[in-house]
Amino acid sequence: MAQKLKDTILNPILKGNPITVLVLGICSSLAVTVQLKGALVMAISVIAVTGLSSLVCSLLRNTIPNRVRIIIQLVVVAMMVILVDQILKAGEATYAIDKQLSVYIGLIITNCIVMGRIEAFALGNKPIPSLLDGLANGVGYGLILIVVAFFRELFGSGTLFGLQVLPAGYVPNNLVILPPFALILLGCIIWVHRALDKDLQEE
Repeated sequence: MAQKLKDTILNPILKGNPITVLVLGICSSLAVTVQLKGALVMAISVIAVTGLSSLVCSLLRNTIPNRVRIIIQLVVVAMMVILVDQILKAGEATYAIDKQLSVYIGLIITNCIVMGRIEAFALGNKPIPSLLDGLANGVGYGLILIVVAFFRELFGSGTLFGLQVLPAGYVPNNLVILPPFALILLGCIIWVHRALDKDLQEE
C-alpha cells in the first residue's frame, strides 16, 4: 500500500510527467511562461484544481451515473476553477497576476490533465489516493512551467520574478519571449527527459 501511494505521488513528477511524457497541457505552458510569477501562480492554481477535483469526483464516484459522468466532472472542475479565480482576485498580491493571466485561469477547465486524471484515476480509486494523484500531476505540470518560465524570463528580460539579475548592459533577447521559443524550449526539455529515462526510449 505504501509503495503504491509512493508511486502515485512520484510517477507524475518523474517518469509519467503529464507534459514531457503524456504531452498534455501544452497550450498553457506556452502562454503563461513569459514570467516566473505568472507561471508559479498558474502552477499552484492547476495543482489546487486537479487535486480538489479528483478528491470530489472520487467521493462521488459511486453515485455518478455513467451516462452523465463527463457533465458532472466538468461541473466539479468549473466550480474549483471559479473558487481559485475568486481567491486570486481577492488577494492584493495576486490580483495583478490574475489580471495578467486573464482567460488562462478560466481555461484550466479545458486542461486535459484535470479531466484526464479524473477519468483515469479518481473514478476508480478512493479519495486520498485520488487527491494525491491529482496534486502530484499538478506538481509535475507546474515544475515544467516553472523551468520554461525561468529561462524565458531570464534571457528574454534579464530578470527573475521581476528583479534584475543579469548585468545592466544585457540586451534582452526578444526571441525568447515569443511563443515559438517556448515550444522549442519545451521540446528540448522533453528530449532531455526521454534521453535520461531509458523506459521512454523507443526501440
